[in-house]
Amino acid sequence: EYAEFLHCKSKKFTDFDEVRQEIEAETDRVTGTNKGISPVPINLRVYSPHVLNLTLIDLPGITKVPVGDQPQDIEFQIRDMILQFISRESSLILAVTPANMDLANSDALKMAKEVDPQGLRTIGVITKLDLMDEGTDARDVLENKLLPLRRGYIGVVNRSQKDIDGKKDIRAALAAERKFFLSHPAYRHMAERMGTPHLQRVLNQQLTNHIRETLPSLRSKLQSQLLSLEKEVEEYKNFRPDDPARKTKALLQMVQQFGVDFEKRIEGSGDQVDTLELSGGARINRIFHERFPFELVKMEFDEKDLRREISYAIKNIHGVR
Repeated sequence: EYAEFLHCKSKKFTDFDEVRQEIEAETDRVTGTNKGISPVPINLRVYSPHVLNLTLIDLPGITKVPVGDQPQDIEFQIRDMILQFISRESSLILAVTPANMDLANSDALKMAKEVDPQGLRTIGVITKLDLMDEGTDARDVLENKLLPLRRGYIGVVNRSQKDIDGKKDIRAALAAERKFFLSHPAYRHMAERMGTPHLQRVLNQQLTNHIRETLPSLRSKLQSQLLSLEKEVEEYKNFRPDDPARKTKALLQMVQQFGVDFEKRIEGSGDQVDTLELSGGARINRIFHERFPFELVKMEFDEKDLRREISYAIKNIHGVR
């Protein structure tokens, strides 16, 4: 078993305590030592015969009140960061909620619902089942009755902080978790569908199915991109920068574009609007309606000559018809 980090690729970590320290050290390097956050992920790859193929992105929990050096809008920053990841149609959302907290107040489920209202790609995980008040249990939640999700809920019991400090190893923790589910009257009947190993298998299987479902659309998207790129490549295959035909074409395109821009200015439909003075079509409009009539009135002319000129003009306009 060993692990590798993307930021120190050449080094293989075989001691997982060192891996933990490296995660903390890299977090401090990127965000400072006083509770800062960063959207840049730390990439860790674990190789082991005892784990299933999974890619997990661990996102921070939502902080409501800034601590340490955190900015005042920390809640919105974290929300934006989480939404960047979970909005992608191709990702599965693992919404983790502690059992000793009301499910209706779960930030994870609320945000998952925002981007996945039908609950098609959300998997619920309920932690801290061993910390619930006596006489209460999360059976309704785990049986998918309270807030139903298409992919359901899985309960897990992780190590406590005391266990972690006491270096309780994962095997012992998994055995304790299994014992908890098998011996608890509310969860005994579904013990086979609970626990971390079951969660791993479900995630592996669901991720595989999910990849299989999303591959066709991804493939067709890539194919259409490839086609458009090939078309572009074809255009530039015989490209010679000093080719006079190309220069003429470029000039014509520029003249055409200028015509379009000019029309837009007169219509007032361009994307650049002058906010300091009247310009383009509005200015022409103003001159036409406000100045022009005054100028017409000022003109002096001989009625007889004008009528003659107009009659010739009308005849000339008809040409040979």
